[in-house]
Amino acid sequence: MGKFYRIIDANINRASEGIRVLEDLARFYLEDKDLSKRLKEIRHGIRKEVMDFLPSLLNARDSVEDVGASISKELEIDNKASLKELVTANFKRLQEALRTIEENLKVIDKYQLSKVYENFRFNTYEMEKDFFKRIFPSKKRCDFLKGLYCITAHELSKGRSNIEVVEMMIKGGAKIIQYREKNKSFIDMYKECVEIRKMTKEAKVTFIVNDHVDLAMMVKADGVHLGQDDYPIDKVRELVGEDIIIGLSTHSPKQAQEALKKDIDYIGVGPIYKTYTKKDVCAPVGLEYLEYVIKNIHIPYVAIGGIKEHNLHEVLSKGAKCISMVTGITEAEDIKEKVMRINKKILEGEM
Repeated sequence: MGKFYRIIDANINRASEGIRVLEDLARFYLEDKDLSKRLKEIRHGIRKEVMDFLPSLLNARDSVEDVGASISKELEIDNKASLKELVTANFKRLQEALRTIEENLKVIDKYQLSKVYENFRFNTYEMEKDFFKRIFPSKKRCDFLKGLYCITAHELSKGRSNIEVVEMMIKGGAKIIQYREKNKSFIDMYKECVEIRKMTKEAKVTFIVNDHVDLAMMVKADGVHLGQDDYPIDKVRELVGEDIIIGLSTHSPKQAQEALKKDIDYIGVGPIYKTYTKKDVCAPVGLEYLEYVIKNIHIPYVAIGGIKEHNLHEVLSKGAKCISMVTGITEAEDIKEKVMRINKKILEGEM
């Protein structure tokens, strides 16, 4: 039995070491409290479950005579060139070690305990998926661009601050919030965005900053939304890297087709109706352009511009899955209730 205990001991260490690398990445690199907690709980569980026969594991350990030690030192197959490779390697190391523990426990007549490690292993598969969603949010999150896309507008919020408005949006179930301000000083925008970033992160709400790439980067927003006359997309992508969502406003089929050639994650489609929330807005593009996008453009989109509750059904009837409102939300007496009601209508409109 000693040989089997030795295998189990080596893989307990291997699994714990692998998960510790992932735990530290979740904690210090991603700054994700929930993911870090889940990884820590499994790491402690992996070691705790074998405490009853720990002496047998320690007695079987023989790292000095381990033939694999010299092989590992000689080979360079474990070199990592990127965060993706580092995460992938340690998840595979963890999962393979758990499978080895699971199988060898059966041989030493600890079948029920082997099922505990089998459960650990299956949990890591889901965590691996969640980890990569956090590493590459731009390509993953936009797959879920649906429902109500909320946008701030301090001057159109009935005297309420953006912080108050965002708090009520979140309580109402908003999953996407864009910070858009045209007439504030940069320092005021920065202070508001720092607070909003904290709020949205805790609530797992996607946070987009309009226009200001530098501000989005400073507060570690999930993304930035740009207009046709803003910075070149290729330069913005080069600056922010792959981790930040980039949205681009479009107003015609030609612009939508051009958007497909750029490294962006979603497009804004509009203004569908006449809008007064922006001074430099173009003429309404109507529902025809929305129909074109739905039928011909394969990347995610958000319908925007002059959409209110009274004309929402027209937009939904075309098949829109994500719709933005500004004053329809910010001017509401009860923002929380309004967000809940509108979001429900949009999501039910998909069914």
